[in-house]
Amino acid sequence: MQIVEVKGKKLVRDFLDFPHTIYKNDSNWICPLEKDIESVFDSSRNPFFEFGIATRWILFNREKKPVGRIAAFINRVVAYSYPQPTGGIGFFECINDKAVSTLLFDTARQWLAERGMEAMDGPINFGERDRFWGLLVNGFNTNPIYQMNYNPPWYKELFEDYGFKNYFEQYVYGLSRDTVIPELVYRHYERLTRDRDYKFMHLDLSRKEKFATDFMYIYNNAWKDSHKDLKPMTQQQVMDIFKSLKPIIDPELVIFAYHGEEPVALFVGIPEMNAIFRHFNGKLGWKEKLKFLYLRWKGECTKVQGLVFGIVPAHRNKGVESGLILSIRKAIVSRRKYDYIYLAWIGDFNPRMLRIAEILTREKIYTLVTYRFMFSNEIEFTRHPVIE
Repeated sequence: MQIVEVKGKKLVRDFLDFPHTIYKNDSNWICPLEKDIESVFDSSRNPFFEFGIATRWILFNREKKPVGRIAAFINRVVAYSYPQPTGGIGFFECINDKAVSTLLFDTARQWLAERGMEAMDGPINFGERDRFWGLLVNGFNTNPIYQMNYNPPWYKELFEDYGFKNYFEQYVYGLSRDTVIPELVYRHYERLTRDRDYKFMHLDLSRKEKFATDFMYIYNNAWKDSHKDLKPMTQQQVMDIFKSLKPIIDPELVIFAYHGEEPVALFVGIPEMNAIFRHFNGKLGWKEKLKFLYLRWKGECTKVQGLVFGIVPAHRNKGVESGLILSIRKAIVSRRKYDYIYLAWIGDFNPRMLRIAEILTREKIYTLVTYRFMFSNEIEFTRHPVIE
């Protein structure tokens, strides 16, 4: 076998095409958009290259046919926040062969070790946690949601046989239009709006600058104590996000909570785009863009993907959570456009968010695992610390 670092158009094409070999008989797989994959490895489009590096490989057998692929990356902001410097691997695809997976893992491990790393997490993304993150271990009987990892069941054994250990789990819950919201949620909301100066508003795209400032404030304060690797956002970054989401954003699915004039909480949902992208086989040229517009107009997207659910610490456990939930529920029920919402993704290290999700619904659709592998047996493995 020969493992080759991906450089040049032909190897990029091989890297992108190989998953079709793995999933050719899997009707649930939806090919990720090639532009989304390539943007991860493009330093002009991925801001994480400002403080990190990434590369990728493809493995060929004796007949020069691809049998596996893998990527490795170092986010220096995150890597050195652990007791042992920790890199990452991702975009792993492999035939069901332990020798092949071992060679892929060994290659990534060596590359990371040569650059000072002592552990690696995977499969993760060289970017935000809300995309291409974690190994699917439960939920194989349905289509993946947009930018969620999907993989065959046997990958779990390949990771664990190599020595990867469960660092944390992340869950995606489902909530339908007909799900009965517990009375407790309504009581919390009623008390919140009766006794305190709280209000809830939808995104108004005619005032993008104001809402970008509010988004930035909430984002930079909601997770600063619990996510040590959080890099504060700027207003311009939020404006860029609004711009990138313009083709798909539905302002009714973006809810801001305020205490007086202070922005204190946020829910961001988008129409679940894989309902459309499943028709595109990874491509997004002009023909696909025209088809996208037609399918959006036709109402192909009937589900909502929750991307962000954040509350500034001083306003937690006061009923703001209930207000966000009921506001988004009202938007969905009243319009009859959507019939389902995915609450993604919630880490097992976040019991507060887990409690909120499980008050609303017991329907856990997907479970993904983020693994960690220590390069030396002398380094003690510990799971992700719990956030309260």
